[in-house]
Amino acid sequence: MAGKFEVYEDAGGKYRFRLKAGNGEIVATGQGYASKDAAHKGVDAVQRAANGASVVDVAKSVAAA
Repeated sequence: MAGKFEVYEDAGGKYRFRLKAGNGEIVATGQGYASKDAAHKGVDAVQRAANGASVVDVAKSVAAA
């Protein structure tokens, strides 16, 4: 089963989205948006950005003493 995005209103009145895997596990969440339409636009932006995106391992930076 394919994953799905869910758009919902949080306890503070903001709209958010979460990406659920086919097994129902939440694998990603979005920021709070002022409107449901804006949350849907956020989903669209994530879908566009993820299409063909590569995976990059980022090394920890070492702070100077």
